[in-house]
Amino acid sequence: MSTVVFQGHTEEQIREGCAKGDRRYQQLLYNMFSAKMFAVCLRYANEYNSAQDLLQEGFVKVFRNIEKFRGEGSFEGWVRRIFVNTAIEHYRKQVNMYALHDSESKAYEYYDENALETLKQEDIMRMIQKLSDGYRTVFNLYVVEGFSHKEIGDMMGISEGTSKSQLARARYLLQKMITESSQVVRQTRNG
Repeated sequence: MSTVVFQGHTEEQIREGCAKGDRRYQQLLYNMFSAKMFAVCLRYANEYNSAQDLLQEGFVKVFRNIEKFRGEGSFEGWVRRIFVNTAIEHYRKQVNMYALHDSESKAYEYYDENALETLKQEDIMRMIQKLSDGYRTVFNLYVVEGFSHKEIGDMMGISEGTSKSQLARARYLLQKMITESSQVVRQTRNG
């Protein structure tokens, strides 16, 4: 197993320094993971400032709990999990999620399947951020993080069916935004 080295320090040295409350090592850890974790925060936040708040809160939790890392799996995966859980906790406090009936979720039609090809990654990210907190959170947990509906339900305190309906609605809304955006792109090219 290879040792991760960042700016001349091993990952283990950085963890140990953080556990002792050494600001230099905390800064190293922050520099090591801040860009990746900010990307995680952006997926769950509805705007830039909220993502920054999640980033700060996540690092506080990492520093407080760093001694709990047992070396099972990757350290980066452990850090990422803290950030995902921080985002879930944050929005669980703020969001009222409404379940859709299964009959409603089956009624959603998907639009132009080629529409996605006309968009850039940043455009898609902005569309995801436009989703309501509940839809965005379930979408990210299922599609990006790979959790099952049962796991999502347990994490968020909702039923598995609610998770499924939230995902169906999120996909429908995203597909609608993507289709509308690609139509604008086509009209601009043709006009």
